[in-house]
Amino acid sequence: MMLGVASGKGGTGKTTVAVNLARAFGSGVWLADCDVEEPNAHLFLRGTTIGSRTVSLPVPQVEAGLCDACGACARLCQYHAIVSFGTPPLLFPELCHGCGGCVRVCPRGAIAEVDRRIGVVETQRDGHITLVQGRLDVGVALVPPLVRAVKASLPRDMPVIVDAPPGTSCPVIATIRGLDALALVTEPTPFGLHDLSLAVDMVRQLNIPFGVVVNRVGVGDDRVHGFCRREGIPILLDIPDDRRIAEVCSRGRLVVDELPEYRPAFARLWAGACALAAPVPALAPL
Repeated sequence: MMLGVASGKGGTGKTTVAVNLARAFGSGVWLADCDVEEPNAHLFLRGTTIGSRTVSLPVPQVEAGLCDACGACARLCQYHAIVSFGTPPLLFPELCHGCGGCVRVCPRGAIAEVDRRIGVVETQRDGHITLVQGRLDVGVALVPPLVRAVKASLPRDMPVIVDAPPGTSCPVIATIRGLDALALVTEPTPFGLHDLSLAVDMVRQLNIPFGVVVNRVGVGDDRVHGFCRREGIPILLDIPDDRRIAEVCSRGRLVVDELPEYRPAFARLWAGACALAAPVPALAPL
C-alpha cells in the first residue's frame, strides 16, 4: 500500500499528517519526502543517516569536429536546451530534460551524453520509520527526475507514506502518479476550499482513489465539508484547531507522541485510506 499525502496549497499541515501517520504504525513503515525543494519531514524525526546517493541527469555534449550544423538536434528539442543557427549548437543544460533524443537524431554521431548532478537521495532510520528524502541542489530547476529517484528507492512490499509537494504542478504529478490512494489535506477556509477543488480535479484526471483530511477544524466555516458532501468525497479525518498541536509542532515533536489521544485518529486515517484502495489489505497502525 502506497498512500500519498498531498494538498492544493502549502501550509495546510500535509507534512504534519504524514509524519504522525508514520509514527502511529506499530511495525515497519517507509516515509518518502518528495518535496525535494524544501524537505522537512526529517525535522520531526531523530533518526540517523544510513545512506546517500547522488542523482544525475544525462545532458548532451557536442563534439564540434564531427558536427556539420545540420540543426536536427535543435529541431527535435521542445525545451530549447539545444539551439543551432547554422553553427555547432549552443547547449543550455539547465533546460535539458534528459530525454536523449538529440543523441539519437544526430546523423554524424556528434552528440554524447554526460551526467549533470541535480541532487541527492538520503535515507534515514528512526525506530520503525525509514525516511527517504530528496534534496535538490541549489540552482537546479528540474524537479521531477529527483522525485522519481526518491520513488524508485521505495519498496513495493511494505506500507509506504509519500509526502508530496504542495500544489498541482509537475512535481506533484510525478509524486502521486502510480500511488494506491491519496489523502488531500486542506483547511476550512476560502483559500483552502479553492485549492482543494484544484487538487480534486487533478487527482480525478489521474484516476487515483482519494479522500480528504480537514485540518484546523473550527477556524473557518463548513464550506469544505459541504463541498465534499456534494462531490461524494469521503472525509478521512477531521483534526481540530487545538493549540496544543501547534505547540508540539513548533518544538519539532510529533503529535501522536506528545498527545497520545490523537493516535487512534491516525489509525482510522490509514484504515480509511486502505478501504479506498481496496482490495489492497489494510495494515492497521497501533
